[in-house]
Amino acid sequence: YFFLELKKASKRLSCAKRFKILKKVREHHRKVRKEAKKSGIRRKAKKDIGVPNSAPFKEEVLREAEQKKQELEELREKNRLAKQKERAEKRKQETDGTAADAEPKSKKAKKAQKQARAAVAKKKSTKKFRCSELNKVIEAADVIVEVLDARDPLGCRCPQLEEAVLKHGGKKRLLLVLNKIDLVPKDNLEKWLEYLQVECPTLVFKSTTCLQDRTVLEKKQRDASGLMDHSRAGLTFGRDSLMQTLNDLASKECSDGMLKVGVVGFPNVGKSSIINSLKGIRVCCAGVQRGMTRCMQEVHISKKVKMIDSPAIVAAPSNSGEKLALRSLRVEEEEESPAEAARVLLKQCTQEHIMLQYNVPDYRNSLEFLTFLAKKRGYLQKGALPNVEQAAAVFLGDWTGAKLSYYNKTPERRGLPPHLTNAMVTEMHRGLNMGRIHMANEQIIKRVRCPNQAFSICFSSKGLTAGLLRVSEIPEEKVVTEEDISEQTFTSKSVVANLGSSNQQLIPELD
Repeated sequence: YFFLELKKASKRLSCAKRFKILKKVREHHRKVRKEAKKSGIRRKAKKDIGVPNSAPFKEEVLREAEQKKQELEELREKNRLAKQKERAEKRKQETDGTAADAEPKSKKAKKAQKQARAAVAKKKSTKKFRCSELNKVIEAADVIVEVLDARDPLGCRCPQLEEAVLKHGGKKRLLLVLNKIDLVPKDNLEKWLEYLQVECPTLVFKSTTCLQDRTVLEKKQRDASGLMDHSRAGLTFGRDSLMQTLNDLASKECSDGMLKVGVVGFPNVGKSSIINSLKGIRVCCAGVQRGMTRCMQEVHISKKVKMIDSPAIVAAPSNSGEKLALRSLRVEEEEESPAEAARVLLKQCTQEHIMLQYNVPDYRNSLEFLTFLAKKRGYLQKGALPNVEQAAAVFLGDWTGAKLSYYNKTPERRGLPPHLTNAMVTEMHRGLNMGRIHMANEQIIKRVRCPNQAFSICFSSKGLTAGLLRVSEIPEEKVVTEEDISEQTFTSKSVVANLGSSNQQLIPELD
């Protein structure tokens, strides 16, 4: 026979039942107290009977009790006077202003500190501050390394920067570094390398983006002996060639001290990533967001070489819209919307290549392309509407980051640029082992894995990008105050309310 074991009933109660029980208990206690009061049953308070007369040493016990009572009163009075004195001193410090160095506790002081920090951060993000920091790097460096994006080398060159370096008459060297070589076809890379070598010594480079911070390495990369192991398996190409070239220049031109190498270029060409790759750990802030480096930073690479990271070159407003979309910080500084920058870039690309790269159907204009991209990636707003601005920001990040493969064809050679002469070219190549540099570049191109030209986007470049190196040439920037922000918020809310009351949906035409 099998007997089923019955489950025990649960002790859980519903909230209504539990609260009802508590209410009944309170009512019962109240009734009991009421009945006791009517019947005259009262609890007598316990009374201190004191020391009985029959107790031995009664006088001594009473004397000790009185003494303890006096001591407690004296201690209480002493504490009261101490607190009163402390309050008086604090009041005096506040009136005399001697507590300025103490930690601010009032809301006004904290707000003032916060505003001061925001003002310093705002100053560092201004174009004039970045331009002055870039000039400091140019003046302090012995060798200037201009970093170029291999996808658009001509658009990454700044003639004003090269002219400012070469005007020192051979005292400062200029090197070109083609970065992100794994994002262009090999044939196109070889043609660009041959084109640039005629004007300036050029080295190819592929920096790694998977380096960790020093603090993370200190935790994870300790061996049994307690020593640090900074070796990484990140794919970096061109490190040995660039370091050998810099060491040769250091031994020839800076035999006494260290060779200072300034790394300059437009936003998101990979300046900080190159320094991190040479160092082997992440010492400079680098990422997809443009304009992360705001001030100069010195990094010791070896006993002979010291690299100086610099802010990005400020692009001149006279450049075309295509150049400003890629080489300026107009989107980050909210001077231009991501959708407008995406529209300008899409005009310079082959539509079939864009459709194949992003796997979207045929589109009529940039707004329709961004709508398709937002639906495909799942960028939706309230009401399942496609978030066009988010799709445009992602598209712009693909172009400026190290993800999208695109290229542009080399132009026909029509002599040297206006800011270069044959004497300058000869001076730049002086003292360098160009045969070894050519051989190292060929070996790196053979080893690196490049995309097929059929899967890359053909992009038409607009030539050299003009930059601003004089602080006086940069116009004054408007400082945004809290009243402007509140006024802008009120205006945007009123616009949204007007749009919500309308039954028609307005879609701006971007093309």
